[in-house]
Amino acid sequence: MKSETGDQSEVFEALKAIRQELALLSGRVAALEAASGTKPQAAATPPAVQAEGLSEELVLVISAAIAAYLGKKPHIAQICLLGTAAWAQQGRVTIQASHALATRHMRSEH
Repeated sequence: MKSETGDQSEVFEALKAIRQELALLSGRVAALEAASGTKPQAAATPPAVQAEGLSEELVLVISAAIAAYLGKKPHIAQICLLGTAAWAQQGRVTIQASHALATRHMRSEH
């Protein structure tokens, strides 16, 4: 039970740090937009994200990760959760390929 509480507090601390980093990135983006003369885009959560049941925090984390990777504020139009078995299938193929299978050699009798 205490490990769950510890894990939750770590998640909340990480979320707080992500929000602070996102605020810093938003400030940098606003300064760059002001310097370049472009007008800022509205930061709205798309209706598709709300319909699929993704939390606002998850969308913020995805947005922050994309911003950190690209170096600029992304415009997220849609987030889709894919439910395919491709990753699981590839994992099984990798595991099965790693097994050393013994081969039987038939002796030919002379």
